[in-house]
Amino acid sequence: MQRRNFLATTAVAAGALTLLSKRSLASLIADPTYQFKPLRSNMGIFTERGGTIAWLSNKDGIVVVDAEFADTAPHVIAELQKQSTLPFQWLINTHHHGDHTGGNIAFKGLAKNVAAHQNSLINQKAVAVKANAEDKQLYPNITFADQWKTKVGDETIRAHYWGPGHTNGDAMIHFENANIVHTGDLVFNRMYPYIDRTAGASVKNWAVVLEKAQKQFDKNTLFVFGHAYDPVKVTGSLDDLKAMQNYVEKLAAFVSGEIKAGKSKDDILKATSIPGVTEWQGDGIQRSLSAAYDEFSI
Repeated sequence: MQRRNFLATTAVAAGALTLLSKRSLASLIADPTYQFKPLRSNMGIFTERGGTIAWLSNKDGIVVVDAEFADTAPHVIAELQKQSTLPFQWLINTHHHGDHTGGNIAFKGLAKNVAAHQNSLINQKAVAVKANAEDKQLYPNITFADQWKTKVGDETIRAHYWGPGHTNGDAMIHFENANIVHTGDLVFNRMYPYIDRTAGASVKNWAVVLEKAQKQFDKNTLFVFGHAYDPVKVTGSLDDLKAMQNYVEKLAAFVSGEIKAGKSKDDILKATSIPGVTEWQGDGIQRSLSAAYDEFSI
C-alpha cells in the first residue's frame, strides 16, 4: 500500500514538473493575487479587492475609473506604468464609497485631474470628516451635474448621471470609441447590493436609471460592473442591466406590498427570497429589504 501511494505521488509530482517546465515554481509563488486584463480598444480592467477598476492607455495618456483601496491601487498603477510612460490624465470615480475611492490617494501627484459627480464629492468629504480621515483622501477637483465629457487621444469619455440609485452620486462612465461603460455600483451582477440610504440611495429611481441606461447604450456596449457574485462576470451586456433593473423593481414591489399589508420591518426582514427574483445569490438580502423598507415606509 505504501509503495502504491509512493508511486502515485511520484506520478503526480512528475506531471507537475512537466507543467512547470516553462515556468518556475518560484514565479508561480510570486504570482499577484490581482487580475490585470485587457478588453478592447486600449482598455481593460483591474480587480483585486473592492470595486472593479477600468483603465484606458492610449497615445495621449492613461485614464483610470475607480481606485479600489490605498493598498491595492499601487498595483494597477505599476501595471499601467509598464505599458506606458505617458501621464495619468484622469482618475474618474463612479461614486464615493471607500472601495472605489480609498485608492485615490495613491494617484496624488500622478493624476492630472480627478472627476466625479458633485454629490460624490460631497459624500466623500462627509465620510472622511466623520472618520477623521481627510488626510487619506484625494478629492475630485472636477465635478459635474448631469453630464460631463472629455477627450484623451482618439477616445471620448462621457459621464451620465440620471439621479439617485445606489447612492445619490452614481454616474456611468462611457468610453465612446471603445463602447465600454463602467456602471460602478449601479450594477451588482447577480449579487445582493448595498443600498446606501445615508447617501441618498433610491430603490425606486434605481430602476429608472437602469432603464435610461439601456436606452442610451446599445447591444454592442460592453459593461464593467462594480461587483459580481461570480468574480469572472464583472463584465457583461445589456441583458445584465435588464436583470439588475428587474431585481430592484421586484424588490420595490415586494417591500411596498408587504408594507401595505401591514407587515412590520422585522417581519419583512425575515424574507429569504424576493418573488420574481431567481438569479441573485450570496448574503445580504436583508440589506436590500431594510433599505427598501426605509424608503417606502415614509
